[in-house]
Amino acid sequence: MPASAFATDATGFTIDRTAHALRFVRDFAAPPQAVFTAWTTPESVSLWWDAGGEPLSKCEIDLRVGGSFVFVSPSHAHMAFAGTYQRIEPPHLIEFDAMGALGRVMLADHDGGTRMTVEIVCRSDEHLDEYIKLGVANGTSQTLDNLVAHLA
Repeated sequence: MPASAFATDATGFTIDRTAHALRFVRDFAAPPQAVFTAWTTPESVSLWWDAGGEPLSKCEIDLRVGGSFVFVSPSHAHMAFAGTYQRIEPPHLIEFDAMGALGRVMLADHDGGTRMTVEIVCRSDEHLDEYIKLGVANGTSQTLDNLVAHLA
């Protein structure tokens, strides 16, 4: 893949134009099972999902392939984040469809803790550009930083 296909910053964020993807990497001292649980239980997700740090006003999770989730932030009540689970492989993989894209959360053992890679794979360059214009990269980065703090 040509180097020009990537743009990376120091916070573990990459734009992969070839794959139409946004990619985020975070490391945790916690084991993969703890990070997986933080992604899959309403009690936990409610505490860290909102980029601004507010507890969610609605958090529903039906954790099964074909099951759905709905997350609503009090500051964005008109914009629920909702999707459908496609693959679940505890404690290492969660895949879901949301907002017309494929979301993938990959959790790997790393230095006695966990390395989490989150990918948002869009349908096309235009779809990726829409996500970038919407500020998905900044919002997702903040949300993942909240998760790091939540599990610290």
